[in-house]
Amino acid sequence: HACLECWEAVVSTQSTGGGWAVAYLLGGTLLGMGLHPMAGHFISEHYTFIKGQETYSYYGPLNMLAWNVGYHNEHHDFPYIPWSRLPKVKEIAPEYYDMPSYDSWSGVIYKYITDPEIGPYSRVKRGVPATGGEKKEE
Repeated sequence: HACLECWEAVVSTQSTGGGWAVAYLLGGTLLGMGLHPMAGHFISEHYTFIKGQETYSYYGPLNMLAWNVGYHNEHHDFPYIPWSRLPKVKEIAPEYYDMPSYDSWSGVIYKYITDPEIGPYSRVKRGVPATGGEKKEE
């Protein structure tokens, strides 16, 4: 059923927005994965490159193309601040964002590929709530 729904979405987009709309959706998908520098934000946001540091921000130039998605910690602290104002949050309260960050999503991808200590399971695990409301360790 999922493939049929995807096909229906493509056909619907094609009929309402033309080929450019389909190209836009496919292009966005391709830019969000693989070795493209913009794909680095998926890895950089929640993988633990440094023990104890759960989330990271990116303060490089690609934020201009990615609607400031790199201001990740700021976004988590203030999820209702518009993307265009997230740099102002860091500017107003720099003492709260003086933590490890990135200036290169390409560097994040490179480190993810070459560092044997980092992989798909380099994430923070939380306990799963037990039936009695207590946390059960995994």
